[in-house]
Amino acid sequence: MRLSATDPFGKTVANLIENIPAGERRDKVLAVDPDLASSVGLGQIQERFPECFVQGGIMERNNFSAAAGFGFHTGRTGIVATFSAFLEMCISELTMARLNEVNLLCHFSHCGVDMIPDNTCHYGMNIFFADNGLLGQHPTPLYFPADPLQMEAIVKRIFYEPGIRFVFSTRPAVPYILDEAGNKYFETARYTFQPGKDDLVRDGNDGFIVAFGDTLYRAIDAAETLKEQGYKVGVVNKPTLNFVDEEALKKIAGSGFVLVAETQNQVPGLGSRFGTWLLERSYSPRYKHLGIAKPGEGGGLEQVGFHGLEPKQLQRSKNWFDKRLFKNPETSCSERANDLSLMRLDTPTIYQITSWC
Repeated sequence: MRLSATDPFGKTVANLIENIPAGERRDKVLAVDPDLASSVGLGQIQERFPECFVQGGIMERNNFSAAAGFGFHTGRTGIVATFSAFLEMCISELTMARLNEVNLLCHFSHCGVDMIPDNTCHYGMNIFFADNGLLGQHPTPLYFPADPLQMEAIVKRIFYEPGIRFVFSTRPAVPYILDEAGNKYFETARYTFQPGKDDLVRDGNDGFIVAFGDTLYRAIDAAETLKEQGYKVGVVNKPTLNFVDEEALKKIAGSGFVLVAETQNQVPGLGSRFGTWLLERSYSPRYKHLGIAKPGEGGGLEQVGFHGLEPKQLQRSKNWFDKRLFKNPETSCSERANDLSLMRLDTPTIYQITSWC
């Protein structure tokens, strides 16, 4: 079953607003919408609590500043939402908001490349631009839930946190993440979100795939295929993108290889940071990073195929495996990987790269 993680953002926020006494809601929460309420999860707030909702129009920079200004006052939370592709135009406003230590919850949807019909101009691939503050400033956490249940858990946990918080979601629906027994991994009764903590979705000792958002379920698919061939490849979900989980990093580094797979710009993405984190701690596993590296040339569903994400491609995972590559010490993982387009983020590609390592 697949559901969008965008709607659960708005529903969860609306439920939290409902818990605020009716006479205080207007003074405590303000959501500023860029004429995209139904697409970015603010529709529920507009419908249920119109006193906490403002239609700002198609001007993201102004909306960001308005919500930040509301959140300047103690006890108030500003909320702003739009498409991830438009985050880049709000960087100056973000810097000013950070300097003023505002309380601001930002939801940027349509993240990554999946089902983005307008190609590169609408790719939500530079979300790490949001983490541009100084080390001595209040941190700006970036959260990317893997499915609707984790979205709910994250929003509940961070809604009343101080400072600026970013939450990201994809345009298309994603499947629920399941554990090895087939249970929903992020089900409320069995999962508690902790900011900064990674999720060990599949354990392994041959290597680890680190993923987040809509790349996670594809990474699990690759790991399950490798398991059928006798290899135990773990999968780690990183819902807090810009914080180091020391315990998880140590475990990952102690395996045979590390592959970071993401639908973000390969230059400023998680992979660049993750490699730095490993080196800073003198960890030296074999390492590879897959991300967005070339402009899009697709349409709607065609975009998925262009980046190697079509379901039919995922079903062919088993055909990509070659045990000899896994055991050949004379050919490095990076040498083998460079023979392919590093743009490919489909399960077969992830599966083959991990087999090389």
